[in-house]
Amino acid sequence: MRYLHTMVRVTDLEVSLDFYCNKLGLREVSRIDHEAGRFTLVFVAPEGQEDCALELTYNWDPEPYGEGRNFGHVAYEVDDIYTTCRELVDAGVTINRPPREGKMAFIRSPDNISIELLQKGDALAPAEPWHSMANTGRW
Repeated sequence: MRYLHTMVRVTDLEVSLDFYCNKLGLREVSRIDHEAGRFTLVFVAPEGQEDCALELTYNWDPEPYGEGRNFGHVAYEVDDIYTTCRELVDAGVTINRPPREGKMAFIRSPDNISIELLQKGDALAPAEPWHSMANTGRW
C-alpha cells in the first residue's frame, strides 16, 4: 500500500491557491476540470514531494461545508483492489463504495474518516461480487 493524497473541499479556488501556494509555499502539481461532475481538482505539494499531494476539490455549485464536510478523504494505492477489499470484508470492514469498475473503493475508519483505495495502474476488469454490489452508508 502506498499513501497517495488527502482531499479537502475549498469554497474559493483562487483564494485557496493563494494560501496554499503563495503563502504556504506549495506548488500546483496538476489540475483536472470535470465538466460533467461540475468540479475541479487541483493537486498541490511541496517542491520535490509531488507524490505527497494535497487535493483541493472545488465544486462549481456552491455548498456550505462546515467543519468536517470540508475534509474529504485519505487515499491509498493498492496492488490489487479486489484482493484488498476481500481481505477487508473478511476482517469485518464494510466496503461503503465497492470497486465496481475495478479502480476505486471507499471504506471508513472507526471514527468515520473516509479512506479511498485506488487500484495501482490500470483498472482491473469488472468482477463479481463487486460489480453489482450497491453502496453501503456514506463514504
